[in-house]
Amino acid sequence: MIDVALPYLRCPVCEDTLSRPDERSLRCPRGHSFDIARQGYVNLTAGRSPHSGDTAEMITDRETFLAAGHYDFVARALTSAVRPEPGLVVDAGTGTGSYLAALLDTLPHATGLGLDVSKPALRRAARAHPRAGAALADLWSPLPLADGVAASIINVFAPRNGPEFRRVLAPDGRLVVVTPAPEHLHELVAAHGLIRVDPGKADRVAGALGADFVAEGATTHRRTLDLSDAEIRTLIGMTPSARHVPLDALAGGTVTAAVDVTVYRPA
Repeated sequence: MIDVALPYLRCPVCEDTLSRPDERSLRCPRGHSFDIARQGYVNLTAGRSPHSGDTAEMITDRETFLAAGHYDFVARALTSAVRPEPGLVVDAGTGTGSYLAALLDTLPHATGLGLDVSKPALRRAARAHPRAGAALADLWSPLPLADGVAASIINVFAPRNGPEFRRVLAPDGRLVVVTPAPEHLHELVAAHGLIRVDPGKADRVAGALGADFVAEGATTHRRTLDLSDAEIRTLIGMTPSARHVPLDALAGGTVTAAVDVTVYRPA
């Protein structure tokens, strides 16, 4: 449903407004045209993206794992952190769009837009919620949005572009960032050599946003998950560690899930 986000979008080439002249494209007054995929997301890159994001296999595993409710506590933490106001909610690094959809269920007067560079993710995100659109966009590049249009930005386990987040966020808006806490999945890190959480991650996040944002507060949320063999496989499979951890002989067990949720306001 890209139409719901259309008033906020801008041409990634010339920054002009966009309209929808037909079912399969968006176009600006200067003639730049952008394809709408059959699944409903629009490609708003101004050229070939330098990376393709999560693979189809990773996205399938993520959808399976999230649908089982294991990370519902993350969605609830987001709901508590985002102010219940109307306007545009931008999910920067939306993945399947599940967190954005859960948030919009609690915000009846809000509209959502999920941004991601992974086409397999966007095929799902485009259909995640009737009040959410989805667009292919590189978070490291200028975002295809007008200045100050976002009431809120959420960023869950995804890259953070401080200057662009600040540009598109309303002066009284809030940025909510979810990052893995140091003990996140520590049992799997020890047993299978998963990629560890960088001990300096909190400082790096603050450094990346520090010139543009001020932290208002942070909370840590933890859950102990009792997972089957198959659930362990899908959990690892949806992470970057899937590229170097064998997934055919994993045993179930108890796993700690822990995330830090930090709320920022524009500096």
